[in-house]
Amino acid sequence: MISSADLGARVVVRLRVGLGPTGRPAFTDLTGELVAIDAERLVVRTEDGRAHAHALREVAAAKPIPPRPPKYSEIAAVEWASASTWRAPVQERLGDWLLRAADGWTARGNSALPLGDPGLPLAAAVDRVTAWYAGRGLRPGISVPMPVCRAVLDELLARGWEAWPTTLVQTASLDTVLATAPARADLPAVSLHPAPSPAWLAAVAGRKGSLPAAAHRLLTGAAGVRFAEVYDGTELAALARGALSTDGEWLVFSLVEVSEAHRRRGLAQHVARALAQWAVAQGARRAALQVLEENVAALSLYARLGFTTHHPYVTLTAPVSP
Repeated sequence: MISSADLGARVVVRLRVGLGPTGRPAFTDLTGELVAIDAERLVVRTEDGRAHAHALREVAAAKPIPPRPPKYSEIAAVEWASASTWRAPVQERLGDWLLRAADGWTARGNSALPLGDPGLPLAAAVDRVTAWYAGRGLRPGISVPMPVCRAVLDELLARGWEAWPTTLVQTASLDTVLATAPARADLPAVSLHPAPSPAWLAAVAGRKGSLPAAAHRLLTGAAGVRFAEVYDGTELAALARGALSTDGEWLVFSLVEVSEAHRRRGLAQHVARALAQWAVAQGARRAALQVLEENVAALSLYARLGFTTHHPYVTLTAPVSP
């Protein structure tokens, strides 16, 4: 049988549906994401977005199953939703590809997204991307969603481009985030603001090493965005950014951080819950984030919130000229 530890996982549930024509018990199977479970019922969200609630007495058996490999269209949808929440000040299209520049601040803000048809042969498209970034004094970069852009990856590796550590794109339903991050009245309140405070910006600058003017434009450029803060007295103990995709379907988390002196108190989940509640009130249903595959601590946190890996991507940068 499944439990609350399986929230966010893909499950198959066998349900009793009365008696069949021969008088023997009849069953039907339900497959989807487990978004709620307690001592009396469970709720499974199927791929069509519908939530199915059933009493546990109806359940004959249930178990987690491996995630279904995402389709190209699903990977593209998550990537474009995420891109709409992390809008570089300079953006230009090359066919279906998106070229982004933000004075070098963050790899995502300064790399091309190669989904779709660039309108040129692949080699010529890479040449055009290279020239575009070089003309702006930036090292050319392309963030390659996998496995759907394998041809792009192969082309860049053949040219000697440098691959950065793999990033995992993870997703969860907002119902699951709320179910796994219960309200904590014992913790300081989370405040949400439409613009970052000086303290919020200073904390991010300390983490990223710099904060050019383009960074502020990128951070505030989404259609709907909230900057979360938790203070313990006068000290900023935790922060995060949550932004809504252009279609309003997705909440994308970024820059989740808890100061070292305040870790292991549940503040990251506390902040995530506040942002999730805000997003649900705006009509969003899903959540996404990007996390380095090698960041074990962050992966553990996001797993507790019900996030699972949707697909990876690899950012590659052009060789540095001698």
